[in-house]
Amino acid sequence: MTSPIIHRVTTLDLCVQSWGWPFAIERREEIDAHFRARQAEKPQMWNGRVLLGRNPVFAGKRFCADAFETSYASFLAWRDWGFPDKDVFDGFGMGALRCSDGAFALGEMGPQNVTGGRVYFPSGTPDPSDVRDGKLDIAASLSREMEEETGLLPADYRACLEWDCVVSGAMIAMIRMLDVELTGEALRGRIEANLARQQQPELSRIHLVRGPRDLTPAMPRFLTAYLERHFSVRPEKKDGPS
Repeated sequence: MTSPIIHRVTTLDLCVQSWGWPFAIERREEIDAHFRARQAEKPQMWNGRVLLGRNPVFAGKRFCADAFETSYASFLAWRDWGFPDKDVFDGFGMGALRCSDGAFALGEMGPQNVTGGRVYFPSGTPDPSDVRDGKLDIAASLSREMEEETGLLPADYRACLEWDCVVSGAMIAMIRMLDVELTGEALRGRIEANLARQQQPELSRIHLVRGPRDLTPAMPRFLTAYLERHFSVRPEKKDGPS
């Protein structure tokens, strides 16, 4: 598998267009059958609407692409079947929660999720509520997912102006550094206390990553590539007084 490629950009220009995805149209019956089987395994799964992308272009500090709406069932089948349509990509925002002591906070997905047991930064596939004036607002999608998964609001962290777009196969993770003025242990305690108050939290627990030794096989390759690059270079200076 090709190693992930990381592009640092300041602008995400993702125009939403109405488009009939040939894969979803031509394989409708197979997709529906696949979803029924997967839903039998994970009964809480529902077939909502999500947004995927195509025609990605990196030009200087700008990432441009076309986004289109499809069913979650179509997305799931495409993913489970090894991304048969290579012209489409799964693009999503991720929040790299960096604590005051340099630790990163990642969440382990609960067993009720399709990706149960996997460890990620807070993230999620964009949906129609993330569309603003004809464009996919990844920053808004990220804020929504952050609140849903961790209980953190935008006032609880300071967002970096840049995005690291990690291209790995059919996925493009748009990762934004979010600085939190809490130590790793304090942030973990706060998020896990929030999870304990939820009837069915998306995350089961929080993992802290302080260096390459904390990376595990439960973390996808695009995420470990991002963290490996971070730990291999001199730490970035944060804004504000020291």
